[in-house]
Amino acid sequence: MAKGRVGSAGRGRIRFVLVLLGFLLIAVGVILRRSYGIASARELQDLEARRAALMAARLRLEGDVRAAASRAVLQPIAEQRLRMRVPADSQVIILPRASNERP
Repeated sequence: MAKGRVGSAGRGRIRFVLVLLGFLLIAVGVILRRSYGIASARELQDLEARRAALMAARLRLEGDVRAAASRAVLQPIAEQRLRMRVPADSQVIILPRASNERP
């Protein structure tokens, strides 16, 4: 009878160790998944902040291009560097448009 008790006690210990090992593996898996999720969320947040900064820079640059292409900026440059000027009304000649009809 003593052998039966020792055998069942050994099986109980093995079962307890296996359950404990299974719990430990599941706990490690959950911790790794959460760590990965937190790292991914942090990276996503950093990328969103970088995207917002790049969009703001893009809008600022588009505004700078619009301002640099305005007539108020281009006219003095054309007058000074290229010696161009706005013609007087008497200098404007309107040419008639040639007709596209063939005889």
